[in-house]
Amino acid sequence: MSMRGGRSVGGAARADYQALKEQNATAPQIPHLLRRILGLFAPHRTAIITTMVLVLVTAAVSVIPPLLVENAFDVGLFPERGGPNLTALGVIVAAMIALYVLSAGLGVWQTYLTATVGNSVMGALRVTLFQRLQSMELSFFARTKTGVIQSRLQNDVGGVANALTNTVSSVLGNTVNVIAAFVAMVLISWQLTIVALVLMPLLVLVQRRVGQVRARIAGQTQESLSDMTAITQEALSVSGVLLAKSFNRQDAETERYREANARQIGLQVKQSMSGQWFFALVNIFMSSIPAIVYLSAGLLITRGNVEITAGAIVAFTTVQSRLLFPLTSLMRVALDLQTSSALFARIFEYLDLKPAITESPDAIAVEQALGPLGSVRFEDVTFRYPDAAAETRPTLDAVSFTIAPGQFAAFVGPSGAGKTTVSYLVPRLYDASEGRVLFAGEDVKNLTQSSLISHIGIVSQETYLFHATIAENLRYAKPEATDAELEAAARSANIHDTIASFPDGYATVVGERGYRLSGGEKQRIAIARVLLKDPAVIVLDEATSALDTLSERVVQRALDAAAEGRTTIAIAHRLSTIVDADVIFVVDGGRIVESGTHAELLTSGGVYSRMHHDQVAGHS
Repeated sequence: MSMRGGRSVGGAARADYQALKEQNATAPQIPHLLRRILGLFAPHRTAIITTMVLVLVTAAVSVIPPLLVENAFDVGLFPERGGPNLTALGVIVAAMIALYVLSAGLGVWQTYLTATVGNSVMGALRVTLFQRLQSMELSFFARTKTGVIQSRLQNDVGGVANALTNTVSSVLGNTVNVIAAFVAMVLISWQLTIVALVLMPLLVLVQRRVGQVRARIAGQTQESLSDMTAITQEALSVSGVLLAKSFNRQDAETERYREANARQIGLQVKQSMSGQWFFALVNIFMSSIPAIVYLSAGLLITRGNVEITAGAIVAFTTVQSRLLFPLTSLMRVALDLQTSSALFARIFEYLDLKPAITESPDAIAVEQALGPLGSVRFEDVTFRYPDAAAETRPTLDAVSFTIAPGQFAAFVGPSGAGKTTVSYLVPRLYDASEGRVLFAGEDVKNLTQSSLISHIGIVSQETYLFHATIAENLRYAKPEATDAELEAAARSANIHDTIASFPDGYATVVGERGYRLSGGEKQRIAIARVLLKDPAVIVLDEATSALDTLSERVVQRALDAAAEGRTTIAIAHRLSTIVDADVIFVVDGGRIVESGTHAELLTSGGVYSRMHHDQVAGHS
């Protein structure tokens, strides 16, 4: 029941993950989100402090030239007596140019630090997210589209890149610039400053509302991008292309992608335009201020309330114009942060996932277990879907059996009986709901996961090979393996001569999922990979059910060699492959209904006998 069993177990939805259902309306709610985002920068305190100092110095330096403008006018160009004072003007101009050069140099250094910190944080975030996903149990991946996971890892993390790389320096630098410009404006004329900034509170309120809208659209955009990534991953894989071509569905797949793409385009346009009217309003307001300042200065001078020189007015408008860029940048950063908050929430949602299968703090290695290595025992094991109703029949119901070291044990039964679930519980890919699974005499929950899986080799019906060379695929089991060890494992799996016949030998690239190889060749390479691992227990999950008769015989010989001297747990559909098993367990309705040797079960006239009769009759 490899396929049905695998899907049924993998399809079990856990209540812990209900929040992970794809939603198009809002981003997930993450407590203390801002604090957690700031916590990402903690390992880079020194670089951030240096950046802050540079920003402060740069801001201070950049504010001085506008203040020199007043002196350039009133002292250099238009002194109280006589013509222009070229000496004073030359000193002022030289000072302004020197300050511009210094400011530019400090800006380059600052950019380098912020880029280094931002990209380091983003890289660490991506690795942390990948590591968390690696720790999740098998059922999580069985019910979550690969494309959706890839989108979280790539698109969401990439989407916050700007916030990570530019936020600290931009917020600090622009804040200092705004404050410095404000102080300079007040020093020049506090009356004109009031006129220039009177409408700023209104802009802040509008900006906040726009940010909320952009955050909602950003969440929808990323969900749409996840859908597109999932479609791409499914439709453009070798299996997906083969399926589409087999059913002449290429146009349908293109249309599915076109519809998802159209939605993505609409959301991107919406996101781009959501803040444009706001910034247009800001630009109109900021650009109009000089004209308003001229008018206000004229009124003040006319009424005789204030003495304002031409140099003061020019200096004020110069400072005010320098206020436009940092102020607009601050508002853009605020909008970007509100937008990025939706992406950060999606990232932290995955980072907060809790694996259903965890290791006990006092777990021991298999080598420390008191029982014999290779022994497997089930004690009243029951397994059911975590969210299944109480009245639902469990997949396994109070199953008990013992497999001795070196024994060949086979599990047979109707599809959906629970056979594959047995093979999942031994390496602790899933945990039993009730009862105990023992390996080497110790409950698997008390063993370290790394040591447990190091002693178990799995050969499944669906062989997975990487798009790499045969040697690289084999060394996945043992990276330090020598060429001689590779050849020995391949010979044991009855695949060495086939590999040697390829022009590139072990350097042959197998293609995506091994599509350049036949089913039997892929399966024997998978067996060789397990043999290279040299486990004490081998699990064969219908390893030959998808092969033709000739390939099955070749692979079966390889499996027989692999099983020699090891405990073997075989999940079988074809009874001809397990007639020599030391013990055969017949599973039906989640229970073991019969057990014995092939000969004993044939004479019993039970479920096994009927299955054997049906298979023989089907081949006659």
